Amino acid sequence: MERDHLDEWTDDYWSWVAVVLFLLIPVDLLTTAGAATLYGAQAETNPLMRWLLTRRFATIVAVHLVVLVAVVVSFRAMILLLEATDERHQRAFAYGIEAFVGLLLLAGLVVFANNLSVIVLGESLL
Repeated sequence: MERDHLDEWTDDYWSWVAVVLFLLIPVDLLTTAGAATLYGAQAETNPLMRWLLTRRFATIVAVHLVVLVAVVVSFRAMILLLEATDERHQRAFAYGIEAFVGLLLLAGLVVFANNLSVIVLGESLL
């Protein structure tokens, strides 16, 4: 894969990761907080998030920032590995990254839909 083409792909990947992180961090946090306000922390199906909802706001924000940094650092490592991969295997590696980002996006959409279900219907989809 040519260097310019690879740079274009990685720029697109970072854009998609930004969308995923927007869904998984602030949107999820706001909809989770909305559901918890209406129905209490016990309505949360994720045990880690249920535990986190009983903590101080600063703790919730700190944990989410740690997750954000971990995802960004991990994704940067994947991009560096892609760039270091020999040309004949780069496309396959790139498809793997696309699948990973796609699964994260799907997870973000499912979590968002589930939180909206709790807010609107009063019960989880899961």
